[in-house]
Amino acid sequence: MNTQGRVVAVLGPTNTGKTTYAIERMLGHRTGVIGLPLRLLAREVYDRIVKARGPSVVALVTGEERIVPPRTQYWVCTVEAMPEGMGADFVAVDEIQLCADPERGHVFTDRLLRARGLHETLFMGSDTMRGTIAALVPEAQFVHRERMSELTYAGQKKISRMRPRSAIVGFSVENVYAIAELIRRQKGGAAVVMGALSPRTRNAQVDMYQNGEVDYLVATDAIGMGLNLDVDHVAFSSLSKFDGRRMRPLAPNELAQIAGRAGRGMKNGTFGVTGDVPPMDDGVARAIMDHKFTPQTKINWRNPNLQFGTIAALIKSLEVGPDHERLVRAREADDLRVLKTLGEDAEIAARCTDGPSVKLLWDVCRIPDFRSISNAEHANLLEHIYNHLHQRGSIPDDWLARQIKRIDRTDGDIDALSKRLAFIRTWTYVTQRKGWTNDESHWRGEARVVEDRLSDALHERLTQRFVDRRTSVLLRRLGQKEAMVAEVNNETGEVTVEGEFVGKLDGFRFRADKGAGTAENKTIKTAALQALAPQFHLRADRFYNAPDTEIDFTEQGGLMWGSSAVGKLVTGSDGLKPQVEVFVDDVAGPEVAQKVQRRLQHFVDRKIANLFEPLLALKNDEALTGLARGFAFRMVEGFGILPRAELTEEVKSLDQDARGALRKHGIRFGQFTIFMPLLLKPAPTRLRLVLWSLTKGLSEFPESPPPGLVTIPVEQGAPAGADTMSGYRNAGTRAIRIDMLERLADMLRAEDSRGGFEAKADMLSISGTTLEQFADLMRGLGYKAEAGERTKVKIVTEVMPKAAKDIPADTPIMDVNTPPEGAIIDDPSPAMPADIDEAVAAIEDEGIAPILSEPSEGGEVAAAIPDMSETETPQGTAPDAQIAGAEMETFYTFTWARAPRRQPPAGGDRPKGKGKPNQRGNKKGPRDGDKSGKVQNFSARPAKPEKKIDPDNPFAAALMGLKNDK
Repeated sequence: MNTQGRVVAVLGPTNTGKTTYAIERMLGHRTGVIGLPLRLLAREVYDRIVKARGPSVVALVTGEERIVPPRTQYWVCTVEAMPEGMGADFVAVDEIQLCADPERGHVFTDRLLRARGLHETLFMGSDTMRGTIAALVPEAQFVHRERMSELTYAGQKKISRMRPRSAIVGFSVENVYAIAELIRRQKGGAAVVMGALSPRTRNAQVDMYQNGEVDYLVATDAIGMGLNLDVDHVAFSSLSKFDGRRMRPLAPNELAQIAGRAGRGMKNGTFGVTGDVPPMDDGVARAIMDHKFTPQTKINWRNPNLQFGTIAALIKSLEVGPDHERLVRAREADDLRVLKTLGEDAEIAARCTDGPSVKLLWDVCRIPDFRSISNAEHANLLEHIYNHLHQRGSIPDDWLARQIKRIDRTDGDIDALSKRLAFIRTWTYVTQRKGWTNDESHWRGEARVVEDRLSDALHERLTQRFVDRRTSVLLRRLGQKEAMVAEVNNETGEVTVEGEFVGKLDGFRFRADKGAGTAENKTIKTAALQALAPQFHLRADRFYNAPDTEIDFTEQGGLMWGSSAVGKLVTGSDGLKPQVEVFVDDVAGPEVAQKVQRRLQHFVDRKIANLFEPLLALKNDEALTGLARGFAFRMVEGFGILPRAELTEEVKSLDQDARGALRKHGIRFGQFTIFMPLLLKPAPTRLRLVLWSLTKGLSEFPESPPPGLVTIPVEQGAPAGADTMSGYRNAGTRAIRIDMLERLADMLRAEDSRGGFEAKADMLSISGTTLEQFADLMRGLGYKAEAGERTKVKIVTEVMPKAAKDIPADTPIMDVNTPPEGAIIDDPSPAMPADIDEAVAAIEDEGIAPILSEPSEGGEVAAAIPDMSETETPQGTAPDAQIAGAEMETFYTFTWARAPRRQPPAGGDRPKGKGKPNQRGNKKGPRDGDKSGKVQNFSARPAKPEKKIDPDNPFAAALMGLKNDK
């Protein structure tokens, strides 16, 4: 033990400048060696000394890295890699309190007892080592350094409330990753620092934090070993750790070592706990703040005087106990454990017959288990390495190349890359050992290239997973309270803030990127809305000047500007005056909201004025008085369509003048519905359904039927009245358009509803149905439909000769089942439209009165088919049509199924009472004013003398006008 030089112990809490002091003292000497606890810290100190003296005189030696220039003066090493017996002027060991570490303590103790500089030896660490150093190194002088800033306990804080420039400490990889993921979601991201990272990855992560790209650091207790970081607050996510053997609580001095990273230089710092960790005990917190801890009275020791004669002798020398009360024998380390395992192997035992072989085995056993695999697997790898070294003197190039090539892959996730990086660290360590490879420079370079490649890939994956650069940038700019620049793509609506995509502008509302989480979304929206304020005004001006063609309403009452929702309709003072509720973010301001509201209200008012012009003219006609004005009010309430059953008494009360005045506005008095035909067009129908739904307070509006369909399927579950507002009337499983229903009613007047009739082709065509659909429709209108079958008869429409004498003698007798060439065949089953079943329904049956057969001018009912006896065969009918195998057809006979009533039934069909002849002399049912109450005869009957022209018949009204003109 060299005692010629001065031995000084510089002790004190963290942030006292001890490491900086040691560097300055070393540079004051010609040569020096400094041992540091982590290779990360060694790299940091190496970079500082290189910056001061240049790379040509500074060496870096760790287990996995060796940079030794020819003219080296200063050696920066990990404690385990410190060179021995080189006679440097200065020797320093940092974090000397690690003598008490269960795993590595014996190495630090050995340096405490044996490492000396020719002129000066420096030990830096905690004050807890003062008594032990004094006992073991009596010549040591002590220098106490005070902390340059205050350290204060801040209690428990949630991670979501953690302030920027904070470090959260975890004690396992899984814990670190979980915390980093949480911070990414809530704060935009975090840098990750762990002792297992390569220096390259660690430095890249730290630079990201130091440069302000992220404001949070998640680390293991590795940051407690002298890493100089700009940290204001340290939060513990746990107060216990796994020490390789068991979970144990951290001692106050261990917590202080980590907490002391908060506050650098003269800047004060705080520490506390987070997550599920309960608040610190008051005594522990006070001890950390006052830097007063229980003295370290015992440190770990392992015999440095090893015997290499045999494996057994080596093991025995390693297990020798200490001879000082302050020293305790270190627990069995990994190197000793694997030595015992390999010593039991027959081949290894056979090779270790001399001192050099045993010493080589011990050197191999000291290769760290970077992979953290089982002792057996680690021993198996070391066995191969030892056999190669013992047999050949070096590791074969081809075998080493295969090991490295297998690891040289950058695909996979963080865990896969971390494992490969741990594997390559083994080969980096091996290639650093002098004489173990044939070409040391080459293989060190190969291992370093792979490690660097994996380190870069790991840094990239860590950044991708734990850093949301967008949120991080926005949070930083928000914290700086500077004006941010937002850009909006007017075509796509994409919004970028400070160059980062943050979402889309949908009309006047901002939609944050869907890929963001809840916390991220809040940050993004805050930043985006702040930056978008000027854009809202520009967009509002463009919207205010936009033509009506760019704006539209949806069938659910929404208001659209192109593809963007900008508002919705809400109930107004009356049905034709809805109001507008706009969709504008609050940050846009009231001025923008008012401008959007005015523009939308103008659009809605003009749309109603255009599509409901006849109805508004009716509403504003001051010439209408009395009952006519009341009737007009009802029509306006019904948006131009009313079931006649709802207006039975009102219609009865209208005189001819009132009806004429209403007809001038386009009102048609139908038998089922009173309506304005112009309002049945698709555009007014679509708007009418929206306005009607608003007045009814519906949460879901019925949609308008597809245009052009005569009948549509009845929509089950539709609100009452939706069929009428759609311009249809429900009848069975289908609904028929109300104007076509009136035309069908005109046809049915010519039929005998009492005796029964069949559907004509015109009836099927006008209703746009098949025969079966028409039968269902008629049932829905109150008729009974009886189905039957008969032989299908083909009717020849070509005129036949009148007499046999007109037929040339050589004309062959025609097969009645085969039409002559050129004959026109009239199929009684008309072709039905193809789109019948695509529609939606709406005409509700209120209980209609029968539609009377309409007498002809001569007073007789016009028969559709001439009266024939059973033996007669109509012209063009095959006399043998009843033969076996003839084609059969289905037909329906329709009769009125409902009993007559005294009062006019719902639906507005022909009222009961005396019939009145029309201008053609056909007998019809009584008009609205007839209250005779007589039961109608539903069969055809002779006409009676004309008394009064039917005011409900538009043709009769026209005739009356002609008579008045005369």
